[in-house]
Amino acid sequence: MRILDGVAELTERYRGFVLDIWGVVHDGRAAFPGVADALTRMREKGARIVFLTNAPRRSYVIEGQLTNFGIDRGLYDAVMSSGEITWRLLRDRSHPFVRDLGPRALHIGTVRDHSVVEDLGVTLTDRADEADWLLNTGPSPGPGAVSVDPYLPALEAARARDLPMICVNPDRAVVVGGKRIICAGALSESYLTMGGRSLEIGKPDIAAYDPVMELLGLPRDQVVAIGDSPHTDLAGALAAGLDAVWALGGLAAEEGLADADSETLAARAKAEGVAPIAALRGLRW
Repeated sequence: MRILDGVAELTERYRGFVLDIWGVVHDGRAAFPGVADALTRMREKGARIVFLTNAPRRSYVIEGQLTNFGIDRGLYDAVMSSGEITWRLLRDRSHPFVRDLGPRALHIGTVRDHSVVEDLGVTLTDRADEADWLLNTGPSPGPGAVSVDPYLPALEAARARDLPMICVNPDRAVVVGGKRIICAGALSESYLTMGGRSLEIGKPDIAAYDPVMELLGLPRDQVVAIGDSPHTDLAGALAAGLDAVWALGGLAAEEGLADADSETLAARAKAEGVAPIAALRGLRW
């Protein structure tokens, strides 16, 4: 596998970039060194850039977080999040899974994720017996987010009432400040194991790439996706017909792959069932 030290070479081949955020742009606490400079240079080369993230919050919330990390709004074209996609699905009610959902949802998640149901007439509760369905936006980063165990009682209560789950972040785990924590996808996986029903919204579902391609306005052969997760970023991009580049920060770094050689990375990618065109040491020029 080819290993790139920066993105300069990619701008000679591609006009559009679909960038993951967590693990590529920042680690949950601060932007990685060189990211703002790389984005500036990419824009100078005429690159169109859309961030695609499995964050369980609406796009405007993510934009604010990027600004706080020093990523100016002029450095990218748009943000599309799994939270935004979820909000649109709940608004439109055209997807068969959400069409008949009632107005009350058991919420496993934090207050900061409430934007996914804002202005939609959805009431959130912490009691399964009051709910029509289960909204899973994932644990709050912290000591309780290292295992599914603390959330099993809520999942079991929801399963006892056969509540359908909407999982707003298919990621199983993410790295915050060098520590691995679980995400909503891990809870969804447990719920499915219990026999529950779950709709996971976001990467690797190819439907997550449709609004991104509309925003980019480019043919797919002129677009490349960059992400750190084989399960979501790489598998999703390849399923959507896009070239993919494996970023070696975030989850890859946590698994000891940040400085791995070409043969090791190729073997790991094959084991994960993905075929990125290259690996990237970091989002820098």
